[in-house]
Amino acid sequence: MTKLRLGTRGSALALAQARAVASLLHEDAELVTITTAGDVDRARGDKSRWVGALEAALLAGEIDLAVHSAKDVPSDLAPGTEIVATPRRADPFDVVVGDLREGARVGTSALRRRSQLLARRPDLDVVEIRGNVDTRLAKREAGEVDALVLAAAGLARLGRDVGSKLVDDVFVPAAGQGVIAVQGRIGTAAPGVDHPATHAALDAEREVVRALDASCHTPIGILSLEGRMRGYVGMPDGSEWILEEGADASELTRRLLAAGAEELLRAVSA
Repeated sequence: MTKLRLGTRGSALALAQARAVASLLHEDAELVTITTAGDVDRARGDKSRWVGALEAALLAGEIDLAVHSAKDVPSDLAPGTEIVATPRRADPFDVVVGDLREGARVGTSALRRRSQLLARRPDLDVVEIRGNVDTRLAKREAGEVDALVLAAAGLARLGRDVGSKLVDDVFVPAAGQGVIAVQGRIGTAAPGVDHPATHAALDAEREVVRALDASCHTPIGILSLEGRMRGYVGMPDGSEWILEEGADASELTRRLLAAGAEELLRAVSA
């Protein structure tokens, strides 16, 4: 019997996520490791650099399903494909690993995290730091930074129980954070994998991002949790920001736009 082929990046976190999906499937699966543009050069391009090669393999029939971190999946998927399943969401929030003393040097590559940190702590020295989770942790241990901001879900999936969670105020996570997205050709099934509530939350978060025409170059956080949605839009330096709530994607989008999100996003991209 032919095994279902799951395409994945080759990082430790990506492989952990793909194995989690494989364990839920009702049929045997094999992992197919694919190198993406993001693996080759983390510093260039947009979200498509993490998923483009996987989508190409999917459309070419080289894999049956592609496994992604949902927060890395662009708003527009490759034609003929869809997100066919999402396992139950892990912790969606960020954590701080290290000491946020006054003037601390904090490492992150995300504009959203930079914006939120500086919105609440303008004394911090937020610097760009790249690499996978273990690489970033090693850089902190080596003294390159005093602290890191990382996704709680990624740390948990790698068995790293470190950090203090950022759950209040402006600290709204990226749309899809903590969610594994399984992409397939339209009509493909992934029996046993989908968690409907997680899938609905992801769809709602992606709807707001799409409505605001946001991208990975935009300091924006969107979270659907326990029947409510929260949204954050800010300047990269934290000097201006908007925080709103809504019952669903439509209401949250309206509230963000009414509060000036469109003008703020235009200023960010100018």
